[in-house]
Amino acid sequence: MASRILACLLFAVAIATVDCNLEGDVLYSWKTQLLDPNSVLPSWDPTLVNPCTWFHVTCNSNNSITRVDLGNAGLSGPLIPELGLLANLQYLEVFGNNISGTIPAELGNLTKLVSLDLYHNKLSGPIPTSLGNLGSLSFMRLHGNKLTGTIPASVISLITTGRLRIL
Repeated sequence: MASRILACLLFAVAIATVDCNLEGDVLYSWKTQLLDPNSVLPSWDPTLVNPCTWFHVTCNSNNSITRVDLGNAGLSGPLIPELGLLANLQYLEVFGNNISGTIPAELGNLTKLVSLDLYHNKLSGPIPTSLGNLGSLSFMRLHGNKLTGTIPASVISLITTGRLRIL
């Protein structure tokens, strides 16, 4: 009886771990909105304990996502606002795809971001002023899109007061 209770408890903990992985949920939600003609995302399986075993995802020692590498993957679809919930993300590399829509203002919540590479996509609209919150950012490459308006002063100030070296 005790072994059966222990087995049930372990099963419940395993399910809770899978269901409660916010970062995995964010990336899986994004995957569901992307067209993936080259099948680069089949390992993005929400039933796994965490997304650290997924291809194109790197995590730190606490199993928190620090890097998403999807450059030149042939993906189409939007960036989703929920990406701003990836609190430990340092590298968002999504260049050379067919990503469309606007840059979500929520990306300005990624305060540990070092590199934001969204160049050579089909993004449109203005550059969000919230990207000026990214004080750790060294590289922001947005060229080769259909962005409109001027570069926000908050983003330009990252060059003089922050670490931004490439804009």
